[in-house]
Amino acid sequence: MAESAAKILRPDDYRRMPWKNGGGVTVEIAIHPPGATLDTFDWRVSMASVVEDGPFSRFPDIDRTLSVLTGKGLELFVAGDDAVTLTAESAPHSFAADAETRARLIDGPLADFNVMTRRGRCRHMVLAIADGSSDITLTEGACLLVYCCEGSANIVLGDRTFTLAADETLLVPAGGRLAARVNAGTGSRILAVVMTPV
Repeated sequence: MAESAAKILRPDDYRRMPWKNGGGVTVEIAIHPPGATLDTFDWRVSMASVVEDGPFSRFPDIDRTLSVLTGKGLELFVAGDDAVTLTAESAPHSFAADAETRARLIDGPLADFNVMTRRGRCRHMVLAIADGSSDITLTEGACLLVYCCEGSANIVLGDRTFTLAADETLLVPAGGRLAARVNAGTGSRILAVVMTPV
C-alpha cells in the first residue's frame, strides 16, 4: 500500500544543482522516475533562489506551477498571458514551462517552489494550506508530495500519521486509491502536490 511506502525527506536528502540556463541554483526535492534527467522526468518538484531579474529556463512539453516561499515576491511575464504578481500569500500559479518567461523581483531576492510535469504523461495540482486542514483523495496511480514551508504539519494516511517540521517533505508513492488528511499547525504553511498519470 502507498502509505506503507511513504517516507519523509529532509534537507540533506535534497539535491542541489545549477539552473538549466545557469542563472541560479535549484534544490531538487524529488523527481520521477528516480534518476531521471531534466529531459526525461515525468514529474519534478524543486525549490530555487531568485536573486535578480531575468528569464526562466524553458522546458519543452512541460507544465509548471510556481509558488513563492520567502521574499517580497515577483512579477511574472509569460508570453501570451497577462503579467501576474506572485507573493507568499498568492495562490500557486500554473503556466506552460515551454513559453518564454521572465521575472522581475519586487524588492530583493526570494525563494520559490516549482512543480513540473511532462505534458501528455502526467498532470499535477498544487494546494496551499495555511492554519487548517484539507482532505485529499488519491486516485489509482497518483502520488502525493507534501512540503512544509514553515511551522509544522501532520499528515494522516489510513492508520499512520507523519509529522513534518519546516523544510521537510512527505513523499507518498503511487499506489491504489488513498485518502489523506493534511493538517497545517497554527502559523504554518503547507504545499500539497498531487501528481496523476495521464
